[in-house]
Amino acid sequence: MSLGDIAGLIAAIAFVLLVGALAVPLLKLGRVMDEARKSLADVTEHTLPVIDEAAVTITSANSQISKVDTVTTAAAEVSTNVSALTSLVAATVGAPLVKVAAFSLAVRGMFGKGEKDK
Repeated sequence: MSLGDIAGLIAAIAFVLLVGALAVPLLKLGRVMDEARKSLADVTEHTLPVIDEAAVTITSANSQISKVDTVTTAAAEVSTNVSALTSLVAATVGAPLVKVAAFSLAVRGMFGKGEKDK
């Protein structure tokens, strides 16, 4: 064995040790990647039903909002109708009541003066 053969043997052993030293972190990195893949699959598995439930909830909320909009519109119409009815009653009944009250006050005043004169 010559000096060149010994140097080649040492270089080959060093290369094998280097490959062995690099293989351990690569194996650990492979395990980490496998766990990350499993975790992502679990998250996806649990997230999709939540997203589906959220879509159903939003659809239900939209239908309820349309019903509330209908009720609100009806309440606004009722309020407008009550306001118009109040104005009509005030115009129809209010003016004659004021006239009757004024007339009765005048009649009371006339009878009151007549009794004081006696």
